[in-house]
Amino acid sequence: MKALMFLTSILLALITQYANATGFQRIFVTDPYDKTIEVGVWYPSDSVSPNAANTPFRQALALDNPVKSGSYPLILFSHGYGGWMGGHASTALALAEAGYIVAAPTHTGNNYEDESYPPQRWMLDRPRHMKQTIDHLLNNWIGMENIDPTRIGMFGFSAGGYTALVSSGAVPNIQKLLTHCQKHPSEIACKLGANNEIAIAELAKQPSNAWNHDLRISATVVIAPGFGFAFDQASLEKVTLPLQLWSGTKDLNVPTKTNADVIFQSLPKPAEYHLIKDAGHFAFLSPCNPALQQQNPRVWNMVCVDAPTFDREEFQKEFNKEVINFFNKSLTAK
Repeated sequence: MKALMFLTSILLALITQYANATGFQRIFVTDPYDKTIEVGVWYPSDSVSPNAANTPFRQALALDNPVKSGSYPLILFSHGYGGWMGGHASTALALAEAGYIVAAPTHTGNNYEDESYPPQRWMLDRPRHMKQTIDHLLNNWIGMENIDPTRIGMFGFSAGGYTALVSSGAVPNIQKLLTHCQKHPSEIACKLGANNEIAIAELAKQPSNAWNHDLRISATVVIAPGFGFAFDQASLEKVTLPLQLWSGTKDLNVPTKTNADVIFQSLPKPAEYHLIKDAGHFAFLSPCNPALQQQNPRVWNMVCVDAPTFDREEFQKEFNKEVINFFNKSLTAK
C-alpha cells in the first residue's frame, strides 16, 4: 500500500508539472531602422518543465518547445527606462499559465546595457518596436497560428507605460512636457531630457503616423507611467480601449500626482485605477534575485528595497491576479 501511495504521488506530481508547463523562446525581430530587437516570449506548452531554473529570471521553462495547440490572446510587454525583457517575468509567467502568449522586447538604446538614445528618439522608437514585434509574431513566429489576432493587449511600466499609451492612440503634448519640466526640473523624467529641450521640441512637428499607434491593441495595462504630465484630454482622446492604471503612493521616481493622476483625469473613458499604499516605483517589478545584493548593492538598494510596510512578493500575487482578470474580461473572443 505504501509503495502504491508513493507511486501515485509521483504520478500526480508529474501530471501537475506537465499541466503547468510554460514554454519560452528568445527571438529576434528585424528592425529596418535600427539594430535587431531581442524579444522574450512566454507561452502555453505541452512540454514538461525542468525541475531547476534555466533562465536568467530564475524560472524553470520549456525552452524552445512547441506552443500548446489552441488559440491564445497575445500580450505585449514594454519595460521601463533601462530595463529588459525579464523585468516583469513573474507577471509574464502568470499570464502564460493563464492561457496567454506574452512577448517582451528589450528596447534598443533604452535598456540596462545601453541607455544611449535620447528621449526624442526613444519616445518614437518604443511604440515602433511594439508594432514590429506584433508584426513578427503574427507573420513570422513559429507559433503564429496559435495567436488570436483579434485579442491583443499591452502591458507597460514607467517609460513602458508611456509606450503603452502611445501605442494605444495617445500623442504627448510636447509643449506641456517642456513647460512641466521647466517648473519641475528635479522630476526624474525631466532629468532624462536635461539640456535637450530644443531637440525634444521638434517632436511637436511629427505627423500623427510617426507615433506608431496600433489599432490591433484592444486593452492596455499602464503601470507607474512616465511622462504622464505630457498628456491632456486632447492627447488621450483616441485612447478609448479598456485601460487598467496602477501607481504607488511612495513612488518618488514617477509621482502619482503629476503622472498617473493626470492620465486618470484626462482619459475619455474611466480607467480601472489601482493606487497601491506604500508601493514605490519599482514595487511593480518581479522580486529581485537575492544574489544581486552582493553583486551590485547600488542597483539592489535602488530597485529591490521596498518600504518596510510593503511585501513585494505578496503584492505580486494580487497584482498578477488583477492583471489577468482585467485581460480576461477585456480581451473577449470575437
